[in-house]
Amino acid sequence: MKKITVLLAALVSAGVAFAAGPAPKKSGIEAEGYVWNAQEGEKIEALTLQGDVTRGEEAYEVCGACHLPSGAGRPDGTFPQLAGQHTTVLIKQMADIRAGLRDNPTMYPFAVTLTDPQELADVSAYIESLCIPTEHGKYTEADAMIQIAQGKAMYEKDCQECHNANGEGDKEKFYPVIAGQHYAYLLRQMTEIRDGHRRNANPDMVKVIKPYTDEQLVAISAYQASLKMPGSMCGDAK
Repeated sequence: MKKITVLLAALVSAGVAFAAGPAPKKSGIEAEGYVWNAQEGEKIEALTLQGDVTRGEEAYEVCGACHLPSGAGRPDGTFPQLAGQHTTVLIKQMADIRAGLRDNPTMYPFAVTLTDPQELADVSAYIESLCIPTEHGKYTEADAMIQIAQGKAMYEKDCQECHNANGEGDKEKFYPVIAGQHYAYLLRQMTEIRDGHRRNANPDMVKVIKPYTDEQLVAISAYQASLKMPGSMCGDAK
């Protein structure tokens, strides 16, 4: 109930982006000595805590307004699919937004309603436990098969080493699941990483995709979105 009250207060305010005040700004990839997966502040504590799925379900109420109660996000890429994502990735991204290391003015007012590292761990555990939606936003243009084939070749050459063969990522190394993510969201994030606008990005990834053209980013995003996200699919027999 507490989370619903906070959410409603934010939504009826003059603007959601101002509900929690301006987000802080912390130096990221542009700063000398930047370590993209540094374990510091509340992040390091949250990563050591056991998340409670039941408590996390309540904490997730503020997230469901945008990411949907199912965690499916929006197929148009406005909000990513979260269901099934690694807890480590979720904790890192939420902590980075709260600390001002990743710019997300839409999410910031909601992220700061999480009270402490334990709640970060709880909501991440709940999100990871959600079943994987069977449908998501894909590349649907007439040349989809060509783009996916070209993207597959690039993915196997440049991305597979970190994100693994099926796009399942690596929980221990903070590499996200990208298989089955919405195409439009993947394209937007990789464009921002390539262009230096994702301040908490992995410098190694920036180097890899820096030479990519817009057309190549379309192809690799189309391929990643075509992959099946690992985990328990919604509607699967138990």
